[in-house]
Amino acid sequence: MSSNKDISGLTLEELRAYFENIGEPGFRAEQAYLWLFKRGELDFERWTDFPRALRDRLSELFGPRRLDLYGRLKSKDGTEKLVFKLHDGVIIETVLIPTGERATVCLSSQAGCKFRCVFCASGLDGFKHDLTAGEIVGQVLAVRGATGLIPTNIVVMGMGEPLDNFYNLEKALRILNDRRGLGLAARRMTVSTAGHIPGIERFAKLGLQVNLSLSLHAVTEKLRSDLMPINRKYPLKDLLAACERFVQGGGRKMTCEYILIRGVNDSAADAEGLAEISKKLWAKVNLISYSPVLGLSYQTPTRGEVEAFKRRLETRGIPVTLRRSQGADILAACGQLAGRV
Repeated sequence: MSSNKDISGLTLEELRAYFENIGEPGFRAEQAYLWLFKRGELDFERWTDFPRALRDRLSELFGPRRLDLYGRLKSKDGTEKLVFKLHDGVIIETVLIPTGERATVCLSSQAGCKFRCVFCASGLDGFKHDLTAGEIVGQVLAVRGATGLIPTNIVVMGMGEPLDNFYNLEKALRILNDRRGLGLAARRMTVSTAGHIPGIERFAKLGLQVNLSLSLHAVTEKLRSDLMPINRKYPLKDLLAACERFVQGGGRKMTCEYILIRGVNDSAADAEGLAEISKKLWAKVNLISYSPVLGLSYQTPTRGEVEAFKRRLETRGIPVTLRRSQGADILAACGQLAGRV
């Protein structure tokens, strides 16, 4: 096993095979999972039930791939943004949102983003690379190590398009879900997509009850293509058909995420179109006020405008949640993660 592997990105079965291949008993894998996920201990030196020679070997093979906590900011609302430097020097950002007894971690799946929604900061500096399964899982472990909070919920809504990095995403979800490790319930994990149709089709075959959320943000082909270039490759008509197949095929109910941008997608006609789509997909709507991005001219709607849009949906029988943007003062709100220091 080469030194570019990350131990937190290995399934229990892969880890067992690794130990057996080097002449160690297979139960070392369960011990490693206990240290990593149950105790949150990333320092092999503290794995006291491992022989010294084995700890040294693990440090040599796996140590260099850990995430380096490069910066940490705390919002006045309690949200925290953790900035990590990867082994190649690339920066990613992860957000912790503590709410009552819940501790939700918003994970990045890519460094940068190749789809470049025009209102979002994540693609402003282009796409760097996919994150490995270990780098996705590693964010959860690093947040726990830095804050002492055990995550209760995971949302893959940070930097990147998760379904464009499907192999690593799937592996990370399975590792996080494994009851022998962190044991996060699938229903407490949500993956967001900007509309990656092949990824949605793969996601439908995942076999886990992980939630799928559609970042919609526009209800016409033209406006969606203007705001979200991914729509030029996967048009709204085809996307909605894929989502219908997903729901009808036994997938969990979807959520439509809708960032409300003043004067852009907040008209009565937009609300009507969103209601129609939501009914077609049997989906609830998460309504989010636009959070400003440095260098972009889009504006946040007033509270009254947001409430009026919400009422239009509700009068059409659409279940709506008004998601309060958290962490905007530290550039940690929806659409503000840029992978910059």
